[in-house]
Amino acid sequence: MKIRPVILCGGAGTRLWPNAKKHQAKQFIDFGNWTLLGKTLERVKASIFDPPIISTNAKYLRQVKQHLKKHKIRKFKIVLEPSKRNTAPAILSTALIKDIPNEQPLMFLAADHLIEKVGLFNKSIKKNQKKLTQNNIFIFGIKPTMPSSEFGYFLTRNNKVTRFVEKPKEARAKQIISKKGYWNSGMFYLRKDSIINNFKKYQPNIYRNCNKAVTKAKYKSNVYYLNKQAFTKATAKSFDYAILEKTKDINAIKLDVPWSDLGSWKEICKMYGRNKRHYFKKKNVFHRPWGSYVNLFNGKEFLIKELYVKPKGILSLQKHHHRAEHWVVTHGKPKITLNKKYFTMKPDETIFIPLGAIHRIENPYKKPVKIIEAQVGSILKETDIVRFQDVYGRVK
Repeated sequence: MKIRPVILCGGAGTRLWPNAKKHQAKQFIDFGNWTLLGKTLERVKASIFDPPIISTNAKYLRQVKQHLKKHKIRKFKIVLEPSKRNTAPAILSTALIKDIPNEQPLMFLAADHLIEKVGLFNKSIKKNQKKLTQNNIFIFGIKPTMPSSEFGYFLTRNNKVTRFVEKPKEARAKQIISKKGYWNSGMFYLRKDSIINNFKKYQPNIYRNCNKAVTKAKYKSNVYYLNKQAFTKATAKSFDYAILEKTKDINAIKLDVPWSDLGSWKEICKMYGRNKRHYFKKKNVFHRPWGSYVNLFNGKEFLIKELYVKPKGILSLQKHHHRAEHWVVTHGKPKITLNKKYFTMKPDETIFIPLGAIHRIENPYKKPVKIIEAQVGSILKETDIVRFQDVYGRVK
């Protein structure tokens, strides 16, 4: 029996756009002729998988269909949530549709994760298929590349999960990593009957109402429209909180592959930094008295660039009316002014420059400074620079 991939595609992506009234959901952002949902759809074309099921809501239906068409996926099912109830009802509702046999393995994937070394990932899915039972759950852990407070972690004993730690502070994250803790990727692997048995045991309210929502669903053109009255009665809970923290039968699949949820501009900057060659165009290089910059990618309301600050180079003391900035230092030790603070940064350190903040980059050393910068806002042009001081005489 093949594995049925279920793609959870209901996230709003608000973390990237905290102040925007209208914002793009992360899974649909064009990062340069590719999106995270597109990459996920390509991943599930592997021979181990059956056609995908996508769990989403009415707001995203058109974009999901466009992606399916673009990636030439003709066989699919879409399960449409009538309201947001978090991941537990979303996961259960997709599992309950009648297309899925009781013992079929289901692989739940987030629509907005970037996974490299896909072959290795799929191999680990296939390898563990025979270990699935009517009660157990497998979750995927990613070997941490740094102590991050942006991800949840779990600890294991003999590949059995013993403890979850939700987004700890950096010092605590270091301790968890020293105990061989892994990032919790939020991907789940289990059989249909295991989902049903776990929800019946630990979340009877969610089971009862989701079952009604599926039974009374309207089906048209490959889309299940879940019954609103029943679905909204299901308790809004995450799958982690509803099931994973209750059951004891959780196994870990540990992966050492490049993975990111691109959940912050820091992660997005790093991704562009790693793939710089792919985005570099000579015509997008601009020289300035302090060095140069190259525009790597101009997206919808964001611009990614790499700054090169030569030894002894100093940018003007400036602010912006229409954009905020996120910087990741990749080379050298820049001195930074941010309003009334003055400090030095090192490679791999990041900083956020809020809209309207007065700031400056200086390089007093002999080695050049390189910074990947994400500009986020409504106007992303050089005209949106208000200079206060400038050693090159550019203040009028």
